[in-house]
Amino acid sequence: MNVNVLEAVRTEAPEAVVVAVSSNEVYGPPDSLPVDETAPLRPQNPYAVSKASGDLLAGFYADAHGLRVVRPRAFNHAGPGQRPIYAIASFTRQVAAGLEAGDEPILLVTGNPDARRDFTDVRDVVRAYRLLAEAREPGVFNVCSGRSSSPRDLVAALSAATGVAIDHVVDPALVRAHDVMEVRGSADRLRAATGWEPRIPLEQTLADTVAWWREEIRAGRATGPVHE
Repeated sequence: MNVNVLEAVRTEAPEAVVVAVSSNEVYGPPDSLPVDETAPLRPQNPYAVSKASGDLLAGFYADAHGLRVVRPRAFNHAGPGQRPIYAIASFTRQVAAGLEAGDEPILLVTGNPDARRDFTDVRDVVRAYRLLAEAREPGVFNVCSGRSSSPRDLVAALSAATGVAIDHVVDPALVRAHDVMEVRGSADRLRAATGWEPRIPLEQTLADTVAWWREEIRAGRATGPVHE
């Protein structure tokens, strides 16, 4: 969150609601599961540090100036349009490329097959942001499904969604040396404030994202190596 935006709201529109999007990365490795909003902030990489600083800055403006600042901390989200540096985007792109090439089985390369993450469809995440803005209740809110899935689970779900066999290969170069084995959040506070629940099942997220990647490949917009 940019200090100039907060200053502009403070001076020009103090009744406005500010949605300062944060990330579950601010929590760092969880001490217990599910992670709720009372967990300490222990960011473990530069991106997480930047999100934590923006999160704290937004909280300061809420406390010091009485602004209505909502701080949603989104866990992993996925869906059509996401870059393949993210797990589900990479996996679905690989499957889409295999389908377009007529491969069977389709080769799908992953890192750690058993590290579990909490995935929510990006369309549900955006709906949570809108509901929080409309509710006008300031504070911190996790945006998450409360369920975790591993790459092994995602490969099986992709095979079921597409009806083709997948040859799952683990690339040691993609396995992190000190990977956190499970991250899973609690969205109880968000649910209590807005009534939000995720509507789009993971299977639909996967199918929709594969379909989107197939269109991108046909249009020549999916460039670069398939296995990233």
